[in-house]
Amino acid sequence: MLAAVLEEYGLDDAEVTMESRFTEDLELESIDLVTLAGQLQDRWGDRINFAEFLAGMELDEIIGLTVGRLVRHVVDRLQSAGRS
Repeated sequence: MLAAVLEEYGLDDAEVTMESRFTEDLELESIDLVTLAGQLQDRWGDRINFAEFLAGMELDEIIGLTVGRLVRHVVDRLQSAGRS
């Protein structure tokens, strides 16, 4: 999903690691995160609520959000949904 967003900006050759920050390293803007949130919702429905995830963060945490933190959130939510 992230690769598709990056490809739109010609950044499909960008190195993405768990430590990559969405804004600083990948140069994504808030609208790009909205696009990514929509893709997560389309794929996993209500199990992944990106807005709720961000709502629990301070602004500096959102600005410094890493790929790894989002991945861990998605995995945690999917595992939680699988247990219920």
